[in-house]
Amino acid sequence: MSRMRVKITFPKEKVTEPLIYMVGQNFQVVTNIRRANIDEYAGWVILEIDGQPTEIERAIDWLQKKGVRVDPVEGTVVEG
Repeated sequence: MSRMRVKITFPKEKVTEPLIYMVGQNFQVVTNIRRANIDEYAGWVILEIDGQPTEIERAIDWLQKKGVRVDPVEGTVVEG
């Protein structure tokens, strides 16, 4: 099991979509919101994602294809 912490930045048109919920439903990962700032114009979330490395990678790819920016937060991969 691995853990990765990422910063997800949502453009205005994606703020109302339940993308983090859908990640937990569509991939074998557990998400944990560590910090967030969202309003009607844009938003960002610091998100921990736990799971197998391949599932984490698939979840991140899916988010990027949905039009959100995903950036790793330094020092965030923790093997458990």
